[in-house]
Amino acid sequence: VQFVESGGGSVRPGGSLRLSCAVSGFIFSNYIMSWYRQAPGKERERVATIDVAGRSIAYLDSVKGRFTISRDDAKNTLYLQMSSLKPEDTAVYYCNCPLGAYGSLFDSWGQGTQVTVSS
Repeated sequence: VQFVESGGGSVRPGGSLRLSCAVSGFIFSNYIMSWYRQAPGKERERVATIDVAGRSIAYLDSVKGRFTISRDDAKNTLYLQMSSLKPEDTAVYYCNCPLGAYGSLFDSWGQGTQVTVSS
C-alpha cells in the first residue's frame, strides 16, 4: 500500500489549495477514502471522507463549507480542494482509508504534504 500526497504549500489566509493523493497497492475504487491532518503538537484528525460512489460522507465541522473532497477512480487519486484557508488549517495532510470513528485501515502512511497558512 502506498500513498503519495502532493499539492501543499504556503498561502495567505483566504487562499486556496488543491491537494492530491496518488494511491497504489489496493483497488482504490473499492474503498472509502479520507483526508487527515496533523498540526504540530496535536493528534492526527480526520478532515473529510468520501464513499465509493464519490459522495462526500463527512467533514470536520471546522472545514465544512470550505473544503471539498473528491476522487478520480480512473487515476487512483484522491483530492481535497481547500478554500478560505485559515491559519488553523496549518498542518501536514495525509490520506488513508477510514476505520471506525477516528482510525485508519492501513498502518502505513505517506509522507504527507505540508499546508501553511500565514500572513
